Amino acid sequence: MQQPPQEARPRHRSAFAAAFLSLIFPGLGHAYAGAWTRALGFAALPILMIALTGGIALSSGIQVFGGELIANLPLILIGNVLFLVYRIVAAVDAYRVAAFLNAVDASGGGRFGRPSLRLNPLSVAGLLAVCLVIAGGHGVVAYYGVTAQDALACVFDPNYSCDDSSSPNDTPGSSANAAASEAPGSDIPSDAPTPGVTTAPPLGTAVPTAALPDWNGTDKLNILLIGADQRPKEGTFNTDTLIVVSIDPKTKQVAMYSLPRDTVDVPIPAGPARSVFGSVYQGKINSLWMNSRYRSDAFPGNDKSRGFNALKATLGELYGLDIQYYVMVNFDGFQNIVDTLGGVTINVQNPVLDDHYPGGINGASIRVYIPAGVQHMDGAQALIYARSRHTSSDFDRAQRQQRVILSLRQQADPQTILSNLTQLLNDLKTSFKTDIPQSKLPQLIGLSSQIDSTKIRSFVFAPPTYASNAVDQRGDIVEPNVSRIRQAVATAFKLDPTIEKQREAVAGEDGVIWVVNGTGQVGQATSVANYLEYLGLTASAPTKRPDGTTTQTRIRVYNGRESDLPATIALLENVFNVQATFVDDPSVTVDVIVTTGTKTPPLAAPAGP
Repeated sequence: MQQPPQEARPRHRSAFAAAFLSLIFPGLGHAYAGAWTRALGFAALPILMIALTGGIALSSGIQVFGGELIANLPLILIGNVLFLVYRIVAAVDAYRVAAFLNAVDASGGGRFGRPSLRLNPLSVAGLLAVCLVIAGGHGVVAYYGVTAQDALACVFDPNYSCDDSSSPNDTPGSSANAAASEAPGSDIPSDAPTPGVTTAPPLGTAVPTAALPDWNGTDKLNILLIGADQRPKEGTFNTDTLIVVSIDPKTKQVAMYSLPRDTVDVPIPAGPARSVFGSVYQGKINSLWMNSRYRSDAFPGNDKSRGFNALKATLGELYGLDIQYYVMVNFDGFQNIVDTLGGVTINVQNPVLDDHYPGGINGASIRVYIPAGVQHMDGAQALIYARSRHTSSDFDRAQRQQRVILSLRQQADPQTILSNLTQLLNDLKTSFKTDIPQSKLPQLIGLSSQIDSTKIRSFVFAPPTYASNAVDQRGDIVEPNVSRIRQAVATAFKLDPTIEKQREAVAGEDGVIWVVNGTGQVGQATSVANYLEYLGLTASAPTKRPDGTTTQTRIRVYNGRESDLPATIALLENVFNVQATFVDDPSVTVDVIVTTGTKTPPLAAPAGP
């Protein structure tokens, strides 16, 4: 007798498995349950968003895309919440669909009665666990997003409305009364008013709030980088590092202009500020922030942004540039950031020896030594390397500061940044300030990614090429050669980089040269001296003349200075195509005397802009 065929057992679909698969990707749980139309419906939106996001990231570049995310963090946070709800709905729906299809199969497709959903407590607990895992992942995103937004709200806050530690907390005149005048040669900053500079409250009408137009993306972008020695308990805020970064978006060329902190008599821009400070700022430039902070009759802004506006306007006047934005970091924050990033590796070109670095207890001096060669530094060492100024020149100090900045930029590791994101965000919040609009970040990051940092043109407006050292009632000061500085800025992107590298080499040697006319040709010595100045040498043409007329150019180096002037001597020998001779003569007070001859080539510096 033949047995009747048995009906196939209904397939059991685990509702928990459906929910778990939806955790991995919306729609997977529905596909597992066999609800293909529903699966495609839930998967379509995330697939579309992934494709759209990937396309934008590939077309704009990862760095620019990251900037877009940062610039639109509030929208990202809202999207994170919406996607959380969407994923939970997908998981719950997949669970319900699987359970319903199981009930349908159990009822024989309705032949044995109405399908009845039976909820297994363990399965329901699994569904709740899946929802908690989903919520936890989005919670982490929300935590970092809110933390980042909080930090960015403080960093991108030109009016200092965010109450953070980067805001100086002094009152008008407190620092001036508390600080003593800076003694000549001291490395300890002072906020005492410089002679001839007023820090009194405003007497006239407040200057209307006005800012330079935002960068339009095509003109040169000029950003002032400020390193501040900030001591809130003492009410100090000295801007000891001042570097203007100028970027040509068309050619992708970059120039960096450093001004020593002790520079005085910097031109004040025309307008109300001249009524307060005069045609030049007589104090050291690192005190301008403090001395202009409460002068609403001189510069626009509030009591916390006015100092930055004063620096942008004054350095813009000196350089002949429109400085659109500033970025400020205090030295403690710089040290913390370097430590958080695991240190920085710097090629130390010249050893740094300082027996009087002010880093000990209660302001006592300590001895520091950094040998030449490739050195890996922590935050404290990098700060010492950037700030040490004894037994070295302002030129060398400014070059070290630029080298630290470029090294950090080159060595920023995305993996290290992400793994230390919370600490970095806290460091940024308490240490950085800028008036760059947050909406400009993608554009600026995109421009930065196209720049070759090995080809940045570096200018240090320090003695002897661009300024001279002096000592007066203001202490050790640097007197700028304004016309030469402006010419250098105006020709920065036209200048042969080889010539600028040569200038840097000879400027560090600080040799003094006389050019003596050995032919009787009127103006020859002056023209040659001007040309040597153009090459970066410190040259002048005194009225002294040798006996008789010479034929060949003579280069004489006096009193053993040849060991200190190798780049200078090599440059002179190359220019005149003759060998230098070394002479001992205690009566000669300069390092080198160049005597022109009838065969000296006609040399003249190019006309200024």
